[in-house]
Amino acid sequence: MTLPETSETRLPSARSDPAPLFAADGVTVRFGGLVALDDVSLAAQPHEVHGVIGPNGAGKTTFFNVCCGFVRPDTGTLWWRGEPVPALRPAQLAGMGIARTLQGLGLFAGLTVAENVMVGADRFRRTGFASALFALPRAGADERRLRERAAAAMREVGVEDYAARHPGSLPYPVRKRVALARALAADPELLLLDEPASGLGADDMAELGELVRALTERMTVILVDHHMDLVMSVCDRITVLDFGRVVAEGSPAQVRDDPAVIDAYLGEEARHG
Repeated sequence: MTLPETSETRLPSARSDPAPLFAADGVTVRFGGLVALDDVSLAAQPHEVHGVIGPNGAGKTTFFNVCCGFVRPDTGTLWWRGEPVPALRPAQLAGMGIARTLQGLGLFAGLTVAENVMVGADRFRRTGFASALFALPRAGADERRLRERAAAAMREVGVEDYAARHPGSLPYPVRKRVALARALAADPELLLLDEPASGLGADDMAELGELVRALTERMTVILVDHHMDLVMSVCDRITVLDFGRVVAEGSPAQVRDDPAVIDAYLGEEARHG
């Protein structure tokens, strides 16, 4: 098996910081007698794209769910800005400066694209329910600020022309961009992307790769995906899982040539061949 070539033209990130923005240390997750993750560690540096890959059943989704607070590990610790996070919950993410996208998109069918994206900016809301209910002036100013944030996020991913549409009327690749815009409206320090390339064609995937690389100017990205071409072209470092364990970690070039990685993917091909 030959894994995709890495980009030879992209220079490594000039921002080198030994202290990770986000880290998982010794994470183990058991579902009954099944060990889904076994002593998994990862350190995501500032302004880098850190990929998590592996064959089907490797534990990628479980690890992403741990990072989002959907699954609490049996053992191990999550770290944020050098501080332990003992019991992460999804509701904490926005306030911490973390945003995520999910495989299922999670868009609200009854809201327009603009309104969906505004949901992502809600952590910047300064007024409460009472102010909005009585239409106080500060509530109107607050609404305008949120709409401006949403508009900027929609422009960044190229969906501003669909602002008044409802998600159900849009092609799947456009809905994927709307979900990404909603995450970007939160102006996160860390963006967690779960299978962002699923369902995309080659052109859309190439545009996604360019966008993800550009995001590192202002945030860190953890990318979980099974499209090797995308991962190899955009990631600074990659962690490879197989049967819930880390079998390799390093730069795209190091991972591509690692025998354990080749064996893992050859094994998947044999199981499905």
